[in-house]
Formats: sequence, structure tokens, C-alpha cells
Amino acid sequence: MSLKIGIEAQRLFRPKKHGMDIVALELIKALHAYDAENEYHIFVKNDADSRCLELSNPNFHMHILPAAPYPVWEQMYLPYYASRLKLDILHCTGNTAPLVYFGKKVVTLHDIIFLESNPLNKGTVYQRFGNLYRRLLVPLMVRNTDLLITVSNFEQATIKKHFGSADDNVRVVYNGVGKHFFKKSTTTEIEHAREKYSLPKKFILFLGNENPKKNLLNVVRAYSMYLDEIPDGLDLVVLDFPPGALRQFVEREHLNRLVIKKTYSPGYISNAELPSVIQACEIFLYPSLRESFGIPILEAMACSVPVITSKTSSMPEVAGDAALMVDPLSPVEIKESIIKLVLDMKLRETLVEKGIKRSADFSWEAAAKRSLQIYSLFKK
Repeated sequence: MSLKIGIEAQRLFRPKKHGMDIVALELIKALHAYDAENEYHIFVKNDADSRCLELSNPNFHMHILPAAPYPVWEQMYLPYYASRLKLDILHCTGNTAPLVYFGKKVVTLHDIIFLESNPLNKGTVYQRFGNLYRRLLVPLMVRNTDLLITVSNFEQATIKKHFGSADDNVRVVYNGVGKHFFKKSTTTEIEHAREKYSLPKKFILFLGNENPKKNLLNVVRAYSMYLDEIPDGLDLVVLDFPPGALRQFVEREHLNRLVIKKTYSPGYISNAELPSVIQACEIFLYPSLRESFGIPILEAMACSVPVITSKTSSMPEVAGDAALMVDPLSPVEIKESIIKLVLDMKLRETLVEKGIKRSADFSWEAAAKRSLQIYSLFKK
């Protein structure tokens, strides 16, 4: 018996996609390629990147719902349109879901970072509002959701501990790595990316921003220590750290002023171009304070780049033995790991080899198959 499945993917078409948006897009693509039996209804809000998902499978249908602020779209429009279709399951992919919906509901709860400590006074205004919305909604949502999906065993244990959920109420579906990360970029593609984003010749890549969990300030402290020891060392590329904010931090902390000269901030890089940027770097740095999964770890490994990441939360589970693990609160450890990878070519080669094998263990096809197993639990 086939199922009629709805998938909430409100932000799928936005041009600057981030973690949960990429996960939703890749999962839908994998289901589209793999599942010819069930019927799917994808709910989105119109935006600039409407061509990111082209449907050729006749079992897949796109529904562009009216534009509205996120809470209105999710709590009013989504349940209204989903109810009209009489779905067997509605799968909400982005941590939250409509509270009033009378059909069966599955929610991907990527993490509960917003419930740990109090992040309401941190990050941008948008991030603070999102944290407040989730803090108010998620405890209520968990109580009226049929099944939760999360992305790592670490996060599963965290969710169950926090909410007292039964073992079979929270299932794990690992994220995957896009196939384009395994493709070797040409010299032309790498040089095009280098020119487009004004990248230096040799650099450390830190896929971080001013979100507190990304640990930007400890990374800059570690980089300053690295330049104290190796003044002509590798440059640092940080996706989003405005020069003015960097200068203020360096002056306030009395850091090595070479940090200002040798740090580059190209801004947002699309997922399609990210492999060429990663392949241009010497070291991939990801010492986050807290992750539910950490897809960039695997993306860098797939690009044959050595990785430094944290020995906290989900990151050891994802990286295995294919990365250097550090205490993210220790700039000294981060600095020492950078120097190890700069000086020890044998270690670099070993990590690259292990990383390629490790990243190959995580695919979006596997995520789609696991999701289908979960959907099949709702067959009547």
C-alpha cells in the first residue's frame, strides 16, 4: 500500500540556504530519485531559487503556499493546505511544526540547542526571534507529535533526556554528503572560486560566523597564537566576520595585529560552489561548541582536505578517527592542531585518506531509505 506524504520545506527556495534548508533539499532529491511508489506533496514558500528542485517523478507535487512570516505560514497556512489533501503523514523538516493539525505528524528535530542555557540575548535579531519561537513551541509540539526524527545518536540521547521520551519515539536518520563534494574540481574551477571570493593563495578555511555556537572568537584567538609562532603562516578565511568587528576584537583582546591583515571574509558561498572553495584550502577548521551533526566535517573530508573539529557533542560520532579532535574552548589546542597539520605531511595524508572513506559512509540515498522505513510505520 502506498502512502500520501506531505513534506514541509518552507525555506527550500530561498537563495542563501543553510544547514536545515540543505538537508531538506537533499532528502527530497534523494526520495524523488529513489521512491516511485508513494505520493509526495512538498509545501514551500515562493522565493528566488525556485529552480533548485525540478520534479520529473509524477508522484511528486509542489505546493507554493502564500507568503507570510514564518510562524503564520507554519501555524496557519501549512495545516490548512495539508489537511485539505488528507495526507497519511506530514513530515515537518525544520525543528518546528503546526500545533493544531489533526493528521499524523513526523518532525525532524535537528537539535535542542535553543533549550540549553539561554541563547535569547545572543546572535542577530533574527536568530534571537527564532530561538524564542522554538523555545515556546517545541515543548508543546513534542507532546502532540507522533514521531520525532533527529540526526545523530548524540542528539537522540539529548532529546530523550530532556523530554523523557520513550526510545521508540525518537529515531535517528543521519545526514548525508552531496555527491558534488566527491567530485574533483578542475584547476579552472578552483581559480574561478578564488577570484570570485577574493581568496588568498594558501589558507585555513573556517566555515563559521557570528553565531555563538560556531566558536568564532576562540578560533581568532587560536589563529593569533599561530601567527605569534609562524608570522608568515597560512591566511585565514572566515565566511562572515565583518572587518570592523574583527578589528575591534583584535584590539580589545590585544591579539597579534597580523590577524587583521591575514583574515579574509568572502560572505555567503553557495553549496554548489563550496567544493571548489574547500578544495582550495590547506586545512578545514570546524571547532564548533555544539552541533547536532556537523555536515561540513564530512564535506571537507569528501574534498580530500584534513579536518580539525571538536571532541564535543555529535562531532566525534560523525568524524570518527578521521579528524584531529580538540577542546573547542582551548585556543591553545586549536593552535597546536593547526601547526601539526602544517608541519606533519604524513599526518595530513593519513587524515585525508581516512576522511575520504569516512565521508563515503554518509549518503542522502541512505537517509532517504531510512526515512522511508519510518514513513512505512504509518501504513494502515
